[in-house]
Amino acid sequence: MNIYARKNKSLSLCLMILAASALQGCSGVKDSMGLEKGVPDEFKVITRAPLEIPPSLTLPPPNIGAPRPQEKAPIVQAKEAVFGEDTASTSDAITNSSASENSLLQKAGAVDADPSIRKIVDRETLELKDRNKPVAEKLLNISGHNNLPSATIVNAKEEKIRIDSNKQAGKNITDGITPTIED
Repeated sequence: MNIYARKNKSLSLCLMILAASALQGCSGVKDSMGLEKGVPDEFKVITRAPLEIPPSLTLPPPNIGAPRPQEKAPIVQAKEAVFGEDTASTSDAITNSSASENSLLQKAGAVDADPSIRKIVDRETLELKDRNKPVAEKLLNISGHNNLPSATIVNAKEEKIRIDSNKQAGKNITDGITPTIED
C-alpha cells in the first residue's frame, strides 16, 4: 500500500471521529443515533386488565376504537386505589361495613334518613329566599325588588333586655322570641 493512501485513510478516520464527537453534543443527533434513553411518562403508564376467555369460546367481533369491556377508566382505578371499593349508597355502606361503622351510622340516624330530604330543604330554602330582602335595600329605602317582602331586622335594645333576663333566670339565651323591627 502506498504511504499516501494510509495517511488519507487515517486522516479521514480522524475527521469522522472528530465530526461524530462534535455532533454527539446535539440532542437531535443523539436521539437519532439511539444514544439517548427514552423514559416513559409515569403519569401515562396504566396497567391492562388480563385477557378473558368467554365461556362459550366464541369471540365477539372487535369494536375498533371502543374501550375494553373488562377495563375500568383510569380515574375509576385511581378512586378505587385511594378510597377503596366504590360504595354506591348508604344502604350498601351499611351492609358492607364493620360492626363499629354500623353502630356509628345507626346512632347518626343514617339508616332512618328521609328519602325526600332534598325536596324539604329546597322548599325551605325557597321560602327563606322569598322572605328576605337585602338589609342595604331596606335601610336605604331602595326598592330594586318591589315584589319581595322585607328582611327581618332585630331590635337591639329589646334583644339585650331579653338576653339579660334569660341569664338572670338561668335559661338558655336562645329561649324566647327574638324581637324584630317591622316596616
